[in-house]
Amino acid sequence: MTLRKTLSILGLMLALTVVLPVVHADDWTQATRFTFSQPVEIPGRVLPAGTYRFQLADDDSRHLVQIFRDDRTLVATLYSAPRLRDGRSADAASTLANRGEAQPQAIVAWFFAGEKQGHELLYPRQENQAPARAAQTAFMTGK
Repeated sequence: MTLRKTLSILGLMLALTVVLPVVHADDWTQATRFTFSQPVEIPGRVLPAGTYRFQLADDDSRHLVQIFRDDRTLVATLYSAPRLRDGRSADAASTLANRGEAQPQAIVAWFFAGEKQGHELLYPRQENQAPARAAQTAFMTGK
């Protein structure tokens, strides 16, 4: 009887070990969906209005952000730098820079739900000053 209990416990531990990485996959990549009602700019291009999935690349650098369309088509892979937000929020958020009516808002940073540290998108040197000088607002989502 004790051999059966021991094997059952070992089997359960093995099953949990296999399942745990799958359960935490979204936490590791910090996958977050955003829906934009107007075009938005990212480094190097403008995204049309729509739903996009932001996530970290599945590597150890933690500085590569991937953006996918809602159908999981890769749109861009971008470099990022750490950025802190005020307070700790339960909501995911992106920070948008308003650069006037003639240009689309630029996505400056993205924050995963519950995290204080987010990911600031790195624009090329000649474009870097425009989003930084523009008025910035947070765009919240439920995740």
